[in-house]
Amino acid sequence: MLVGYARVSTLDQNLDLQRDALTKAGCERLFEEKKSGKAGTKRPEFEAALAYLRPEDVLVVWKLDRLGRSLVEMMRTIDGLRVKDVHFRSLTEQFDSATAHGRFALQMHGAMAEYFLDLNRERTMEGLKAALARGRKGGRPKKLTEADIAAGRAMLAAGDIPVAAIAKRLGVSRYTFYSYFPRARSSANAGRG
Repeated sequence: MLVGYARVSTLDQNLDLQRDALTKAGCERLFEEKKSGKAGTKRPEFEAALAYLRPEDVLVVWKLDRLGRSLVEMMRTIDGLRVKDVHFRSLTEQFDSATAHGRFALQMHGAMAEYFLDLNRERTMEGLKAALARGRKGGRPKKLTEADIAAGRAMLAAGDIPVAAIAKRLGVSRYTFYSYFPRARSSANAGRG
């Protein structure tokens, strides 16, 4: 059985192109979602499609990147399908794991992607080293300034303002607030007991 999976990254994008291509390819069952393919993002329809597949079925996507953004993750998914005796087909790139040529092309694509991923990682590390040598540190800018931290301490010391209200006044989530004021979390937990 051919099982199709279609995904677009944002709610304002349209699934019609992928849906039409998958239907034309002969997919009897389609799973669709509007979710980012970024590594780590929960994709319930994708998980449902993987659970639906049986040995000898074929998971069909319009384009290889519909499986996810990380090539390592894509290759891991394809290998997981192979272990379950499920085939994989990408319509745009014409990868078909049921053929020797398709398996070879997938392996070459995976090897090339891993090579470029390693090159990118090396360039990033060299760039970070060069920036550090110039006195710049990488990473995100801090959410709270020293003045914000002082204000947060004062509000905590007052003792009558809830943590959620302080975090809201400072413009950060409760999680971020606790990363700056870890003792506030233990105080809040002690107050519940």
